[in-house]
Amino acid sequence: MTNAQLADEEIGYDYRQALDEGFLPIREVARSTGINAVTLRAWERRYGLIVPYRTPKGHRLYSPANLERISAILAWLSRGVAVGQVKALLDHNQAPQPASSDNWSCLRGELLDCISALNERRLDDRFNASLTLYPASTLVEQLLWPLLGELDQRWQGQFGARLEQVFFFSWLRSKLATRVYHSNRQVGGAPLLLINLGEAPMEPGLWLSAWLASTSDCPVEVFDWPLPPHELLTALEHIAPRALLLYADQALDNTLLRRHLPRLAEQSPVPLLIAGPAAHIHRDALAGLHSATDPLAAYAWLLSHGLLGAQEVTPCSN
Repeated sequence: MTNAQLADEEIGYDYRQALDEGFLPIREVARSTGINAVTLRAWERRYGLIVPYRTPKGHRLYSPANLERISAILAWLSRGVAVGQVKALLDHNQAPQPASSDNWSCLRGELLDCISALNERRLDDRFNASLTLYPASTLVEQLLWPLLGELDQRWQGQFGARLEQVFFFSWLRSKLATRVYHSNRQVGGAPLLLINLGEAPMEPGLWLSAWLASTSDCPVEVFDWPLPPHELLTALEHIAPRALLLYADQALDNTLLRRHLPRLAEQSPVPLLIAGPAAHIHRDALAGLHSATDPLAAYAWLLSHGLLGAQEVTPCSN
């Protein structure tokens, strides 16, 4: 008997019958919703938000009704509701209301305190707790991207600003790079190539974009130091990615903007996306190119163009 047959026998007929009836295992739910299995289990065990069907062998299977409930949960979370408050709202069939930032602003305040104290362990603990309860897209939208905006204002002319910035950016890069690495080990296909188009290393928006892409079963490769413009095509030739994302936080050099980027877009064998605040700064000059002003918009563009997921993607021109 093969290993696959032994596994089927251990799982049992009940499991296979449920799959035939439209139930999904937790790995497929995680893949389709972008919510990792750890978070799905936490929603079940700690909050009773979802009650999947359990086979006699203990395997979790999720019904179409479960998937609808997950969508409703995400709708509340995207409006700033804390995960502990969602069940009561769902059970009373309330429609999602405008966003409330109180819960997230408190959490951002806690992270700011950790950063000002240069307390890596406490920062790590607070973020890990959030990772257990919320999907990456919600954390970027409600926590990390607004936090970066608050930090930008905080660091204007403040003594010790550079120290805090290096501390936080180093921590964030290490945190997200580790998650990207482990995700890459589990998925196949041509990677999404992300390259820092700015002058400063450890660009946080670049790493947020990479993390979001990796949560959709997409292998990613990140160059967080800028490359000379003439070497970008060489990188494409060697890596053969599914798409190229160039990220820039600051205004771009005029030669790069007017000469090199249009030439790269014309010669690139794969879709090209310019992402980051520079896409807004130069929106008129970049009118002929694909652009997204922040990591969430970049993630949405990649999803809408079918460029994420573990499947092989055939390179195509813009």
